[in-house]
Amino acid sequence: MNTRRILAALLAAPLVIAILGGTPARAVPDGKLSISDVRLSKAAVSVSGLGTTAIDVTVQAGYDSDDPRDQDTTLYVYLQRTGGSGQIDRVVSTKLKRTAGTLKNGTWTGPLNVVSTANGTWKVSSVDAGPYGVDTGIDPTPYAGPTLHVTGTHAPRIGYTVTPETVPVGKPYSIKWTVTDSATGKPFGIRVSAWVSVDSPCAEGGGQPIKTDAAGNYTKTYQPGDANWLNCFVMETDPYPSVISDAIVHRLSGVSAIPAKTSAKVGTNVAVNGSVTGPPARCAINLQRLYGASQWRTVNSATVRDSGRYTLTATPSYRGKIPYRVQLPDCYRFVLATSKPFTITGV
Repeated sequence: MNTRRILAALLAAPLVIAILGGTPARAVPDGKLSISDVRLSKAAVSVSGLGTTAIDVTVQAGYDSDDPRDQDTTLYVYLQRTGGSGQIDRVVSTKLKRTAGTLKNGTWTGPLNVVSTANGTWKVSSVDAGPYGVDTGIDPTPYAGPTLHVTGTHAPRIGYTVTPETVPVGKPYSIKWTVTDSATGKPFGIRVSAWVSVDSPCAEGGGQPIKTDAAGNYTKTYQPGDANWLNCFVMETDPYPSVISDAIVHRLSGVSAIPAKTSAKVGTNVAVNGSVTGPPARCAINLQRLYGASQWRTVNSATVRDSGRYTLTATPSYRGKIPYRVQLPDCYRFVLATSKPFTITGV
């Protein structure tokens, strides 16, 4: 599987599904490819649940090449959403093979697999020479073709639960993925094929093939470093992804804090150095002082360096032991964390 997709931000962004099934922006259309006609065997289809409905695609085209290696050139037709509220914004035909004519003036045919998550109205927008999913540096050739209306019902929906709910840096965790019927909230009652992955394969295609149980559940254990990136669950319909979910893994950083001095004259600046595990570089970091019995108030702030270290400044304002702590506020996927309290004695 070599599907190319672009997913938004790896660390902080919410679930992004809208751009599934697309190809990345590249350079210019293939000057060898010319399209004279694209036909769909149906103008409207209905599809429910995990099923697919195939319609026939016919392309009249020419590929201006005398290279024998191009004789088996395949085509892919892209449809762009123009209306409706399904989970995906682009669908793609399967590999279309030349079934009549010549390379320079021929007919390419094959199926388009339509899924329930494609509910809405679609229009043929472009044609590309295969192989699909490989970044050749060439754009699909624009073509304004026929419209297809899809009535999709009981579309699959992906949910997940991360355990533990907040994952300490350096600790493993698990994600329970669950596939349910978006209309009823119930499982489909069969094992569902999908794949799970972390980081680059989520954007570029690939990963570990899996099957859920009959209740739609699949649990995977992840290693500590996997929480730095995007965790995804993808269901695919040849050749494009029909459902995807990315799991946000909330992380708990360790925060250390060491004052340069444990006592100093009142009004004297004291450096407080430390580090955060992760590290969430460029996040804010706060020095807080205890007021009364329980009120921690920020008295100095800085930014975590790329190394994960920071430097803050404490200034004792009265004689006696003054309690301090360092706070890392919520940042990216990291939740609020604090160091152990420490004291600086004003003299």
